[in-house]
Amino acid sequence: MTRKILIIGGGFAGLWTALGAARVVDQQGDKADDVEITLVSPRAELHVRPRLHETHPEQMAVPFLPILNAINVKFIEGTVERIHPSDRIVDIQTATGQTLAFPYDRMVLTSGSRLFRPPLPGLAEHAFAVDQLDEAVKLREHLEGLASKPDTAARNTFVVVGGGFTGLEVATELPERLRKIFGDTMRPRIVIVERADAIGPDLGPGPRPQIVEALEQLNIETRIGGGVVSFDANGVVTATGERIDAATVIWTGGMVASALTTQVVPTVDRQGRLEVTEDLRVTGAKDVFGAGDVVRALTDDDGHYSLMSCQHALFMGRFAGYNVAADLLGLPTKAYRQAFYATCLDLGSWGAVYTEGWDRQVKLVRAEGKERKIMINTQWIYPPAADREQALAAGDPEISYA
Repeated sequence: MTRKILIIGGGFAGLWTALGAARVVDQQGDKADDVEITLVSPRAELHVRPRLHETHPEQMAVPFLPILNAINVKFIEGTVERIHPSDRIVDIQTATGQTLAFPYDRMVLTSGSRLFRPPLPGLAEHAFAVDQLDEAVKLREHLEGLASKPDTAARNTFVVVGGGFTGLEVATELPERLRKIFGDTMRPRIVIVERADAIGPDLGPGPRPQIVEALEQLNIETRIGGGVVSFDANGVVTATGERIDAATVIWTGGMVASALTTQVVPTVDRQGRLEVTEDLRVTGAKDVFGAGDVVRALTDDDGHYSLMSCQHALFMGRFAGYNVAADLLGLPTKAYRQAFYATCLDLGSWGAVYTEGWDRQVKLVRAEGKERKIMINTQWIYPPAADREQALAAGDPEISYA
């Protein structure tokens, strides 16, 4: 009788979970020849979300079906509508319109996150975003279309709502993107609106001097201490009462976990994430593991927990894949640990700032930081080749880039 592992989600965590699980199955040989691994996702491609703020977001989709075929992982193109953990069944709406009741013996939830959009007046109707590929393409088309619009102050004003990691990368990339569209004929006004009392609040004071320096060099304005309270077709109003007329407003207001989490267990944290044990098993759901943005996982012995980032999703995926297969096969599981933590913030033509440690000690800046960012974005976070040996090796949870 076939034993089934189901992975829900084809992002960083999901794809690397598949690699990790397939690696265990391959190593066990005949002992695991009845194990079937299936990944379900709305599309057979990995969207490289950390790069969707760049000039050509449509190029940030990497087909992964050849990789899954190489490691004998089945694929269902579809969307999970409902999880029934007590029955170990999920309801899947396939891309062809079929409804499947798919049984599993073990499941890994890796359905990721989505942009948090509070019910602010006009936000849904008038703000752009770079959270999903289609949204990033819509923004690109809008920016390119501005060249045919009348030359007004509003056309040339760009408001980025949110001064966190994504907002900073979006804002600092804009000058170069606009130069490619307009040449040197337009002097854009770019304004970051951040509700906290400092720019880059979650990044802490370590890299802040470099961030401020980059913003000043790129002539990017900031408004701190008050967020945007309303949006309309012609701009925004901030909490301080300031009106900013702008034809382009980009929302980067944080992330929340996939709504599927509460179908596994009802208790989640403020970001909608599931609590998990050290081996990434969902607390209260013994046959379900989780990885990536849907879980809050302890990363080290100093009390630091995972963030919604591909950095953590990649490594968690390897551990979740190993553990779900090991658990099914009666092998010991491994405690997820990812002691090394780094951030690399792209700051447009200024360069980038690379930090290490949870206190974010600055290690590389400007061109050297940019070189590290390019390596991360074009090599480290990309899937392996569709070669069985290479792909299975990439699923090793002991891999480290520290």
